[in-house]
Amino acid sequence: MALTVSQRVEGSLLGTALGDSIGLPYEGVSSRRAAKLLGVPDRHRFLFGRGMVSDDTEHSCMVAEAIANASTDPALFQKELARRFRWWLASAPAGVGKATAISIIRLWLGWSPNNSGIFSAGNGPAMRSPVLGALIEDRDTLKSLVRASTRLTHTDPKAEYGALVIAAMTGLAASGRLADSGVVRDEVMSTLPVDEPVAQELRGLIEQAIEAADAGQSSKQFAASIGLERGVTGYTYHTVPVAVHASLRYRDDFKEAIVEVVLCGGDTDTVAAIVGGILGASMGPEELPQDWIDRLCEWPRSPSYIKRLAESVVQSLESPGQSSRRSLIFPVVVLRNLFFFCVVVVHILRRMLPPY
Repeated sequence: MALTVSQRVEGSLLGTALGDSIGLPYEGVSSRRAAKLLGVPDRHRFLFGRGMVSDDTEHSCMVAEAIANASTDPALFQKELARRFRWWLASAPAGVGKATAISIIRLWLGWSPNNSGIFSAGNGPAMRSPVLGALIEDRDTLKSLVRASTRLTHTDPKAEYGALVIAAMTGLAASGRLADSGVVRDEVMSTLPVDEPVAQELRGLIEQAIEAADAGQSSKQFAASIGLERGVTGYTYHTVPVAVHASLRYRDDFKEAIVEVVLCGGDTDTVAAIVGGILGASMGPEELPQDWIDRLCEWPRSPSYIKRLAESVVQSLESPGQSSRRSLIFPVVVLRNLFFFCVVVVHILRRMLPPY
């Protein structure tokens, strides 16, 4: 049975949260050390067998909240997202990308959302684009919103192209078209300019990812084939091809997709969050691993909040001009972040101890 738009959005956000939380303890740990220190990433290992989320999920939820308040007007959407970013940074999150941090500080200092971004090709815009792909079907509207989201923090065209590819992949997943590699190739490639060298570079990497998935290569094998044997970095032209490969290679098995992409090492939470966001849009909340959902120890961005948020976003699009004013209470988020920071410190200290 076909999923409703609300189910696609909920599935994408919840899939993002699951990939993020499973990958989080493994971030920055080599695959060899991670195997000794943490074991196989087939369950939550962040907090006594439970999981929490990082900025990947938080940004995705903020994108959805901004759409719920601004609908699909790119300027209003960017303004709403900028407001959320300001208060998100003020709530003292434990992890913030350099480009994102500088851009948000600029917003606080009075820069306009139109020129707050800095020249960076980090994977921040890509990590928050699956929800847009799950929600928006019109290609021009999708491109406008991806651009508004990207340029708020990143102005390098590579960041935007990577985010467009991930949004397109999520749209294909939501419409049940990931199984046809020819369709995937045509749809994804059509989002990228044909006459720009930096776009051509990504085209080549996506082609390699599709061919490797069709050939049955594991994500770790594919990552090694493009020079990422030591882990997937936060550079968007590293993150995006690996996420595309995993989404195609393991499209029918959410758990396997997340496990395999985390085994690649590197920026594990972001890559797994992106893959989770793509596949979650095709499966919906009911088909995602319930044992992972049950052990997600997250508040206030809990699974129930994600469900309500997805419904609010769809309602705002169905009734333009009637925004839901969906947002979280600032002091609550600060308390949550303080607890999260303490857990992160424990993980940092644990990494200093054997086994090496």
